[in-house]
Amino acid sequence: MKKQTYLKRQAAMLTAGQIDRRQFIMGALAAGVVLPSAMTMADHAMAMTANKGGHLKIGKGHGSTTDSLDPGTYENGFMTATGYVYGNHLTEVGEDGKLRPELAESIDASDDATMWTFNLRPGVEFHNGKSLTGEDVVASFNHHRGEDSKSAAKGLLTAIKDIKADGNSVTFTLDAPNADFPYIASDYHLVIMPSEDGKIDPTSGIGTGGYIIENFEPGVRVVAKRNPNYFKENAAHADSIEMISLLDVTARQNALMNGEVHAIDRVDPKTVSLLARNPNVAILEKTGTLHYTFPMRVTAAPFDNYDLRMALKLAVNRQELVDKILLGHGALGNDTPISPATSFHAELPQREFDADKAAEHYKKSGHSGTIQLSASDAAFAGAVDAAQLIAASAKQAGIDIEVVREPKDGYWSNVWNKKPWCACYWGGRPTSDWMYASAYVNDTEWNDTDWRTGEACDRFNELVKQARAELDESKRAAMYKETQEILRDDGGALIPMFANHIMGLSKQVGHSENVAANWEMDGNKAHERWWLNA
Repeated sequence: MKKQTYLKRQAAMLTAGQIDRRQFIMGALAAGVVLPSAMTMADHAMAMTANKGGHLKIGKGHGSTTDSLDPGTYENGFMTATGYVYGNHLTEVGEDGKLRPELAESIDASDDATMWTFNLRPGVEFHNGKSLTGEDVVASFNHHRGEDSKSAAKGLLTAIKDIKADGNSVTFTLDAPNADFPYIASDYHLVIMPSEDGKIDPTSGIGTGGYIIENFEPGVRVVAKRNPNYFKENAAHADSIEMISLLDVTARQNALMNGEVHAIDRVDPKTVSLLARNPNVAILEKTGTLHYTFPMRVTAAPFDNYDLRMALKLAVNRQELVDKILLGHGALGNDTPISPATSFHAELPQREFDADKAAEHYKKSGHSGTIQLSASDAAFAGAVDAAQLIAASAKQAGIDIEVVREPKDGYWSNVWNKKPWCACYWGGRPTSDWMYASAYVNDTEWNDTDWRTGEACDRFNELVKQARAELDESKRAAMYKETQEILRDDGGALIPMFANHIMGLSKQVGHSENVAANWEMDGNKAHERWWLNA
């Protein structure tokens, strides 16, 4: 055990540049490692050493011509990553999946978790030369909290009663205890931007991030150069980066194989084995909280009927979707967004395909005729095929579903959260409360099932607030289990599968041993955490 600890420490020193390759090998030999193994270990450690320079190009399976730099509007992976390109947050989820301070240097909490103080890092500068202050944090958060705000983060922040800056610290006062509040502060919408007279310019694209935006074309690309004054020492390794929106999965994969980009997200499970045969490509796969959904808006007929929703949930052959759409690169969903990788996941009986029960509920609903399901592969690779499989299995229960193939461009602004039933994906969140606050509580903008009233919904929202304030872990677990039971049965989200993040990388690309799984592409921070080897 001492030998392994010593070798890990030596490898870390080699990676950090504190010793050279020869010193590492000599140390390994002294520890009893044979020469060939010591040389291999040195090569592996050096491959993890960040190389500086170059122009890193990333192909993203997201993006829309309706995108805006206003962080309150971010609704797809391209804009999430763009926010991380130019900006930072009070906290962040690290490569190891753990929360850590980012613009905050330290965090203090009151005993009852109703007051949280974030002590800011000194010497941090915005791209325009302004020094970071507490007032910038207050103005950045208030941009999302205003009465007329349409920000997708507004629902996350409703519990905040007051925000006050005091020198280099900012204190948030909540209306109830929230043990998970530091996680909320890492939400990708909450980019800290420079303020003037208590306001920020949300579309300026100015932040404290590792790169300075030079060109932003909505739905096309973003080009940025390295910030020479970035406060993180071992980050933002490339001289410049370029993210390109490549919605078509074939075009995205061809761009990687042809050397037009260095890395891509959302590799199609159907072609991942073929892509892996390319000698210049490496496949990186991570299991996290990504899930594919088909939200039914419960305020729109016929989805306002409980029995019809239950009929559709029972009419889906989930195993078939995992086998044919994910090709095994994922797991069964159970109509709840809380995955085994999320805190307070509850083990509930797995919902199975049952044509007879589905038919019973459908008959009880009183509905007849065709039900439309909108889908596009902009939602996820294979979304249209998945919708067609759902239609085929539902037919066995006597339910007629018409799959409406929607355009990829503008899908998130014209279809999702507007059409009564559509395909969607959620990257998930590291805590149950955060996931609920993002998409399921009654006051969030992104409640894409519009599930906001009714006895079951009221009970759900009550439990979410109670669990958020409860500091006893066992009591919280019981509350979260009940929330998942309510969502699974009464909610409008049909969640048939959890998917792995599958990424394709040029073998020129280097990254650390740990790769975050909270979002694809290393938590959507590949541009900051990855590098190009010479």
